[in-house]
Amino acid sequence: MTKTPPRAGRREWTAFAVLLLPLLLVSMDVSVLYFAIPAITRELDPSATQQLWIFDSYAFALAGLLITMGSLGDRIGRRKLLLIGATAFGTASVAAAYAQSAEMLIAARVLLGVGGATLMPSTLALVRNLFRDDRQRTRAIGIWSGAMAGGIALGSVMSGLILNHFWWGSVFLINVPAMLLLLVLVPVLVPEFKDPAPGRFDLLSVPLSIAAVLPVVYGLKEIAAEGARPAYLLCLAAGLAVGYVFVRRQRSREDAMISPALFRGRGFGAGVTLNTLAAFAMMGSAYFTTQYLQSVLGMGTLEAALWSLAPSLAVGAAAPAAGALGQRFGRRAVIAGGFVTGAAGFALLALVGTDSLWLLLTGCAVLACGIVTVMSLVSDMALASAPAEKAGSAASLLETGQEFGGALGMALLGSLGTAVYRQDLTGAEPAARETLGGAAATAGQLGGEAGAALLATAREAFVHGMQYAAWGAAALLLAAAGLALALLRTGAAAGPAEAPQPVAAAH
Repeated sequence: MTKTPPRAGRREWTAFAVLLLPLLLVSMDVSVLYFAIPAITRELDPSATQQLWIFDSYAFALAGLLITMGSLGDRIGRRKLLLIGATAFGTASVAAAYAQSAEMLIAARVLLGVGGATLMPSTLALVRNLFRDDRQRTRAIGIWSGAMAGGIALGSVMSGLILNHFWWGSVFLINVPAMLLLLVLVPVLVPEFKDPAPGRFDLLSVPLSIAAVLPVVYGLKEIAAEGARPAYLLCLAAGLAVGYVFVRRQRSREDAMISPALFRGRGFGAGVTLNTLAAFAMMGSAYFTTQYLQSVLGMGTLEAALWSLAPSLAVGAAAPAAGALGQRFGRRAVIAGGFVTGAAGFALLALVGTDSLWLLLTGCAVLACGIVTVMSLVSDMALASAPAEKAGSAASLLETGQEFGGALGMALLGSLGTAVYRQDLTGAEPAARETLGGAAATAGQLGGEAGAALLATAREAFVHGMQYAAWGAAALLLAAAGLALALLRTGAAAGPAEAPQPVAAAH
């Protein structure tokens, strides 16, 4: 007779609430500089290149080190790595707040990314270990997914509100009290979990994993911003080539950083794949909606950020409900339904005109509900199917897939929208054909009826490009729904028997 896993009690749920703190802060730090950058520019006078690196260094360090940190957590202990990461994140936050030069701020942002890379897989892996009952774990991961999605939207709003009263460094100092609280409460509430027989740590795989991930993420990000230039395509090719070497090494070594045992679990590979597609849709839509609010409707940054919070309210309800729906109707059906719901959200976005705020927000809410439903269920499915002693590596692969998917969504959907935009503005000034922001600047220089006509045409062209991208994304999500039905047909969606639990160290 199969032994029923123990149910989590008040202590585990309290520990889970504490673990949500670093998740919220790491996701908020993706967008926390949206309002601070003008003040940073006045104070530190960064060059154009330095300004880009102030934004991007955090995301690149985070993406490049996720795989390494997930594997390290399995070996030294997830709680220990979480505490190390919290210390690094808090220290880097203070350094960023009081940076005296652009170079110092970039270095602090890199350290923040390193800390974030330790925090994200550690929290998700610890959730996997704290909740051994299937229903409770599914519910917890649903809440975790909703908190991660909401944190990105919340970051820009929080920074805007804080900067109305304090100096730009204060957007980083909000991390410090939360990290101190984490350092106090985690040793008391969260037990240690690690692989009891991890083997040697493969040091050569660390630079290989970084060299595989970073060029691909960088290339996709730059293609989304500037188009498919040869240098960016070369970055993609180089990253994929190193990735091939990295995968070959993992398959041939007993002490692999990414254990082949992960992919022997039913549903793990399918979960990573479907999670990547979900991230593609989520970030691809964000590329257009933020520009629409500011450049088409003419909102200020804070106003646009506040409106962008509205779909997050729907996500707050959908993420916890996803687990209950999966239990009742089966994960396979609900995951496919989530993709179909996301496709319906994109279909609504494809109907948006140049003055359709409520239709845009409705489409975003429907899309976000569908995608967060998918992400919470496939994350739970993938973690449940992985050996418990490899939960850190499993979490890091899920999150690395999200980084790839998000970058790919922005690159492909952004490139499609930009191609339509430029086609519609054939004959316009070169700056106006590049971006909607460039068209607004050119229209301001022209002034009068000519400027107004150019801006109206540019806004219509942007919306036209967004419509094409939305229809393309809707078709992709319908294909993803079919893929989910095919990949999960063998019963992986139901999850395997509970994997053996790791040795838990004493408190």
